[in-house]
Amino acid sequence: MATDLAAIAKERGIKYFLISFVDLFGTMRAKLVPAAAIKGMAKNGAGFAGFASWLDMTPADPDVLAIPDPDSLMQLPWRKEVAWLAADPYMHGKLVEQAPRNVLKRAIAASEAMGYEPKTGVECEFFLISPDGESIADASDHQSKPCYDQQALMRRFDVISEICDSMLELGWNPYQNDHEDANGQFEMNWDYTNALTTADRHAFFKYMVKSIAEKHGLRATFMPKPFSNLTGNGCHVHFSMWADGKNLFEDTSDQLGLSKLGYQFIAGLIHSADGLAAITNPTVNSYKRINAPRTISGASWAPNTVTYTGNNRTHMIRIPDTGRFEFRLADGATNPYTLEAAVLIAGLDGIANRRDPGPRLDIDM
Repeated sequence: MATDLAAIAKERGIKYFLISFVDLFGTMRAKLVPAAAIKGMAKNGAGFAGFASWLDMTPADPDVLAIPDPDSLMQLPWRKEVAWLAADPYMHGKLVEQAPRNVLKRAIAASEAMGYEPKTGVECEFFLISPDGESIADASDHQSKPCYDQQALMRRFDVISEICDSMLELGWNPYQNDHEDANGQFEMNWDYTNALTTADRHAFFKYMVKSIAEKHGLRATFMPKPFSNLTGNGCHVHFSMWADGKNLFEDTSDQLGLSKLGYQFIAGLIHSADGLAAITNPTVNSYKRINAPRTISGASWAPNTVTYTGNNRTHMIRIPDTGRFEFRLADGATNPYTLEAAVLIAGLDGIANRRDPGPRLDIDM
């Protein structure tokens, strides 16, 4: 039975819906639709001129119709009369192949055809900066090693707690928030889940953080390297593959707790690392984070080699615990959907071709 968005709107007091999609450059595009019109929009989609956003189209192309996915519904905790819906762009009655969410859904379908359900989690670092973007917002945040600085964290309690409370309300199960390695930088973590839901939440998280920061008179940025002397914003993604409720990457007999399937997946990322960088690190500014000189904290925390390791944060891939790995290359400019799709496709290639990642490196890079 189809989800009745009009009925949900009436029940929850929703007056407007944001029918939203993310374009190729990771920019969120939307139409604000009154609840009275949502029934028609849910069936036919909201119309967009594809060329007006980054979807690799021309002005001659017909309308893109963004059809909302009811399962993605998120009521804005800070503006409850509005709800957000991730949408799938269509044209000529067919899915727009290059639309990032559609790309990820195809990659997930390919994975499921092989018998694997990808589950992921992301770590999205961001800065709270001044409204003009010229400096970090907290002039008192000046420790040379500011990571986990309790005073700096609590000076931004109003913003961080509102974001965390919003995630709790949305059912994301957030479990920790911290001040990160750069002055003015923060990270907030929530539970992993299936890859499409994680990507939707990743996209919404960026919108939510920026909106709540603006509400408090600040500005938030996920830019990879906004300040040359400070650690940049990474967007680390954690991956595991599942089937019938079992984690297929877990093998307690392995020294690091990773199965042969997991190592083949990692080998696929190593094999395709150069190509992946175009998607996971998509801007000129991205390469000011990678291979960067040491920051004032003493490290850049960004990988500079195509290598994997155990619980060692100086490599591209880290295996911090049994049954999963962390891909550390991606930065805050990456597209939430193509990030997951690219890592998944490269990893599936590693599995399909039984690639070998070679011996791990345990050295300090």
